[in-house]
Amino acid sequence: MITRIWITINDRSSTMLRSLRLQMFWDGQTNPSVSVPLGDFFGMTLGRMSPFENALFASPEGRSFNSIIPMPFRKGARIQITNESGQRLSSLYFDVDYLLTKKWNPDNLYFHAYWHRDTATTITEDFALLPKIEGRGKLLGLNVGVNTNPAYGKLWWGEGEIKIYLDGDTNYPTLVGTGTEDYIGDAWGQGSFFDQFTGCPVADEKKLQWSFYRFHIPDPVYFETDIRMMFPQMGSALRKDVLDAYHNGAPIVPTSGDDGRGHTTQVYKKNIPIEKIKEDYVLFYRTDDICSTVYFYLDQPSNTLPPLQPTSIRLFNLKEDKR
Repeated sequence: MITRIWITINDRSSTMLRSLRLQMFWDGQTNPSVSVPLGDFFGMTLGRMSPFENALFASPEGRSFNSIIPMPFRKGARIQITNESGQRLSSLYFDVDYLLTKKWNPDNLYFHAYWHRDTATTITEDFALLPKIEGRGKLLGLNVGVNTNPAYGKLWWGEGEIKIYLDGDTNYPTLVGTGTEDYIGDAWGQGSFFDQFTGCPVADEKKLQWSFYRFHIPDPVYFETDIRMMFPQMGSALRKDVLDAYHNGAPIVPTSGDDGRGHTTQVYKKNIPIEKIKEDYVLFYRTDDICSTVYFYLDQPSNTLPPLQPTSIRLFNLKEDKR
């Protein structure tokens, strides 16, 4: 069982953090169970380093990558890093600590991680944190990075609730929340903090960047046949501010209005124009740059995980926004 991984590199630029691909193979796999950009795997979801510590990862001074996730294997393990940047990385140092035992514990599960990024999410369509994965296992947690679309200015981006579909769920998820800040234990917006199981290492309103994590360690999520995780990209703000952004060209599809007393009017799919919403507060679909890494265990090493694909660059304005 791999018990600890420590890595450091001399070039910690955004390009290198995203272009070093970390892969892990268990028991002779041909396709990896983990294929994630190095920075994203260790919680640096936006191609930027920051000091933090939680139950699974740490970067004490923002210069290293540490993981203490248990990673069992029966016969063999292979971990590799590939530099896909086209630039030379002159220094890479690492420790991989592991235990060898004579008997395989039948309760062991194989560690997996899935990374996904969409630089301009499709409005009204949920972002796939984790596509449908078949097998028996346990959700360990996730980290998410958000580059918000400058067209919305400082309007709140995190109204979308995390949805977890388990064991044959179709239209409705077994687990569903009330917004990103609520999912990580915060409320009414999202500032910078980190603790053992939830956190937001980056809350940069000036650069319009946020990152957050949630680990299901004290509240485990088990599945018997399959799991899928989705994230609707939604925002909310005062009606007048949403109207201003809409008239300035921001892509907006309203979902409901809120009178501030918990009374809401559903408008999505009713084709009600935003100008006719009477409530003071508006919830709406929007499009942003989202990336995520989901960590989970399966009873068998999977050779069928969707492969890591090159990011499709569909930025809002590539000349102005190169995050």
